[in-house]
Amino acid sequence: MKFVLIFGPQAVGKMTVGNELAKITDLKLFHNHMTIDLLTPFFEFSPKMWRLSSLFREEIFSSFASSDKYGMIFTYVWAFNQKEDWEDVEKMCSIFSSKGAEIYFVELEAGVEERLKRNRTPYRLEQKPTKRNIKLSERNLLSTMDRFRLNSERGEIDKENYIRINNENLEAEVVAKMIKERFEL
Repeated sequence: MKFVLIFGPQAVGKMTVGNELAKITDLKLFHNHMTIDLLTPFFEFSPKMWRLSSLFREEIFSSFASSDKYGMIFTYVWAFNQKEDWEDVEKMCSIFSSKGAEIYFVELEAGVEERLKRNRTPYRLEQKPTKRNIKLSERNLLSTMDRFRLNSERGEIDKENYIRINNENLEAEVVAKMIKERFEL
């Protein structure tokens, strides 16, 4: 079993890269908006929605980690200046590692102008209903930069299976191939 955590700021390309990686491996993509977009019609972006999203994710992780599947890709916006996010990452990884899974960390980075462009792509808007209000989505993307540090500092992630990729000028297919080759997936 393999667990690939793709993380980085909003609209950096996590889901798109994850989708391309799933196409060239036997990994299954579980992007973070699969639970968010399921729950927001009922609870909006409320504490109840986030609680349920976490519970759903944990149950999906636990069930999948106990299966005979090859592995999972999960996308995540990791706020490095928030203790809770470190704890969430540790918890999700421990669900998989407790079942003997190999854990891989893939950090993506791109400049804000490129991310604002990607925030409007048809694929993103098709897959993530909560991003369809472009004005609100852009405001959120920009405001989180003031409150959260969404890329790690050099040396902050000291995992053996870690790669950081600036994918600002790279196609998702190229990035997926880099990940596949680096980790022999």
